[in-house]
Amino acid sequence: MYPEELVLPMKADLTSAGYEDLTTAGAVADAINTEGTVLVVVNSVCGCAAGNARPAAKMAIQNEKHPDKTVTVFAGFDVDAVQEARKFMLPYPPSSPCMGLFKGGKLVHMIERHHIEGASADLISENLIEAFNEHC
Repeated sequence: MYPEELVLPMKADLTSAGYEDLTTAGAVADAINTEGTVLVVVNSVCGCAAGNARPAAKMAIQNEKHPDKTVTVFAGFDVDAVQEARKFMLPYPPSSPCMGLFKGGKLVHMIERHHIEGASADLISENLIEAFNEHC
């Protein structure tokens, strides 16, 4: 588990942009199992989360079409919430950071860590926006 003083500012990076911080398995299941669209961002302490994933997640939701709900869980901190999110993200293997777009409780788009590492925030945001335009 990462220390709270390290994690809280990284959580605030997304929550200050409107993402809901989910800390329990039940909250994750409730958020995903809805009729609308939900973007789940598995946040992380790694550099690619700070430099690429979080900026992309914040930029993408500025698109005209965007998910009904945006939520985040933090790997290495909100263990039960992350495990629950990863169950919904199967068959994709666990990775962090990562992002899953759900529609009606079904995973319709996934961005894994290997798509984030080395990619610019702009490129990741464009990927999300294409998914939003198709599914939201």
